[in-house]
Parts: sequence; structure tokens; C-alpha cells
Amino acid sequence: MKVLVTGGLGFIGSHTVVELQNKGFEVVIIDNLSNSSIEVLDGITAITGVKPHFEKLDLKEKVDVVQFFEKYNDIVGVIHFAASKAVGESVKEPLMYYENNIGTLVYMLQEVSKLDKQNFIFSSSCTVYGQADELPITENAPIKPAESPYGNTKQIGEEIIRDTCKVNDNLSCIALRYFNPIGAHPSAEIGELPIGVPQNLVPYITQTGIGMREQLSVFGGDYETPDGTCIRDYIHVVDLAKAHVIALERLLEEKNLSNYEVFNLGTGKGSSVLEAIESFDRVSGKSLKYQIVGRREGDITAAYADTTKANDVLGWKTELTLDDAMASAWKWEQKIRNT
Repeated sequence: MKVLVTGGLGFIGSHTVVELQNKGFEVVIIDNLSNSSIEVLDGITAITGVKPHFEKLDLKEKVDVVQFFEKYNDIVGVIHFAASKAVGESVKEPLMYYENNIGTLVYMLQEVSKLDKQNFIFSSSCTVYGQADELPITENAPIKPAESPYGNTKQIGEEIIRDTCKVNDNLSCIALRYFNPIGAHPSAEIGELPIGVPQNLVPYITQTGIGMREQLSVFGGDYETPDGTCIRDYIHVVDLAKAHVIALERLLEEKNLSNYEVFNLGTGKGSSVLEAIESFDRVSGKSLKYQIVGRREGDITAAYADTTKANDVLGWKTELTLDDAMASAWKWEQKIRNT
């Protein structure tokens, strides 16, 4: 069965391609390489022994999207990762985020709606909840006004999919709201590969640990949390990737209860930024240099998932720990700096 993965050379996308191939799916990747590297294809192939199909394509170009689906008209499922994803950058460049994250989604849905098998997994985010009133966060928590244009693109994206599902009974969609993916494949063949200065915590930690960065800036030490730093639900990327395969199988086997479903993907446990640093120190044997600085615009105080629905309805749960994820991220960092 042929599956399209957009943004399939990115961090979460590449790990999901591996898990799909491990389950016997034939994978086609679309990526424009704007925030990824073609070498990731080799990493995927090294792990699975199978080289996925690859099309270098920018989803903002509607004509190219139409032509792609004319060529690959036997696709049975689409997992849509391709999007810009940095909160801070989105605050500075909102129109770029709306064009890249919303326009491309519309083009994708227009073409998926022409397929015989219309199964669509959307890469969403816990940012749709904003600063939730209650923790842990369930799927029924109210959607708050977004704290950033990036978060808003995920809210709008979900609304577009929901509206489309209402008028197209043949379309089955699942929105997966990730919490904070970290780590790397245990083989260290693929991992998080930020271009330029990392926007996410863990690559900044590992780059500081290996000496690329002088020290880590911890944004805000005065939040209403036990140690004053933000709390997040850090989930190992391999656990997250496996959830996408389970979600796709749910649609292919027609186990979905409606044609639009939403699941939170997290561990159910919140960890502070300082706890994440302590985890790195434990697995690396280092003592990371960091400095607490002012808060960053768009950041919320705390977010961690209620995973009951994902565990009981989707049939998925995490298996790997924060230390597992940090150790794999550190192994990956050491590999890419030493090759």
C-alpha cells in the first residue's frame, strides 16, 4: 500500500517513514528541503534497507501538487507534516507561516479528495490549546486564542479539515496534537537536524553540550511552576512516529468512529526546562552551561497531555522515557559532529 508523507525528510516525518516501512508500507516522500537535508534519505535507507520514493516539490506550487497526484493516483493514505514550525519565527513572519501552512493544506485536501482512498493524517500541535485552564490537557479542552501565528495555523488547519470532512463523507481524517517531540532514532542514522540556530530546546542543549554553543539560554525563570521554568510534555520521536502508523491503520481498517477524529500525543508527564537539562547531564556525564534570561514571546507556562483517549481509543502509548530521548539525541549529536 502506497502512502504519501509530506515533509518526510524532516524530524518527525523521517522517523515516521522508517516506522511505515518497517510495517511494509511503500512510502513516497514530498519535501522541498527548506528545513531538511537530502542525506536523510540515506539514513532512512540504512535503517530499513528500503529507499523510499522521493519527489522534491514545493506544496505552495499548486500545479506541481496537481501533477504529483496525477502521477501517484494509487496512494491510500497521506500523512501531512510539511509546514513551518518555529513559534518565534512565526511571530516575526506571520504571512510566510499562513502561506506555507494554510495554503498548502488546502491544495493537499483538494487533491486527496479526488483519490479512491481518502485517508489523511494531520500533524497538529498542543499549541491549539494555548495556556489550558486545566492540566493534564484532554482533547475536549477549549481551543484558546493562539499565542503565535504558528499555533494559529494549526487551529485554522484543523478547522479547514473539519469543515471539509463535514461535506465529504469519503474523506477520513485524524488530527494528531503533538506535545514536544525530542530524541532521535536509536541507530543514530536520523535525528533532529536544525538548520542554523536551533529553535527547539533539545538540539540547543546537545549543541551546547558538544561545544557548538557557549551556553543555553533558558527563557524565563519566573513562571508559576515548581522551579520557575516552563513545563512541557517531552515525547520520544520514535514513540510519536509509531502513533502515526497506528492512526493510519485505524483509517485503512475503518475503525474510526467518525470521519474526523482528534488525539493528543504525549507521555502524560510534564517536565520543566531545568529537569530536561538535568536529564541531559545524567545521560551525558556533562554539566551543561546555562543562563536564565527573560521570557520569550509566545511561550506558555505549562502543557502536558491527558493520554487516556490515545491509550484507550487509538490503542497507543509511549514506551520510552525522557532519559531515553536525551541519550538518543546526544548520541545523534555526537555522530553528526564527528562525521
